[in-house]
Amino acid sequence: MARQQKARTVKPIKKKANPFRGVENVVIDYKDTALLRKFISDRGKIRARRVTGVSVQQQRLIAKAVKNAREVALLPYSSSGR
Repeated sequence: MARQQKARTVKPIKKKANPFRGVENVVIDYKDTALLRKFISDRGKIRARRVTGVSVQQQRLIAKAVKNAREVALLPYSSSGR
C-alpha cells in the first residue's frame, strides 16, 4: 500500500524593507558610527543583507565603512562575548 504524504504549507518569504528607501542621497561614511551600529550585531559582526534588507551595493559600502571605522578605532572589532 502506498502512503499518502501530507502537503506542506509553505510560507511566502517576506522581503525585508530597505532602511534607505525613500531617503535621497544616502551617504554611508565611516565617521557616522550611529548609522553603522545599526548594521552590526551585539557581538560585533556585520549583519547579513537578508537581516538588514539593504541592497548589494549598499551592503558593500556598509562593510567597507565598518572596516574603516574599526581601523581608526571608532568601532570595536568585537565586543565582550562572555
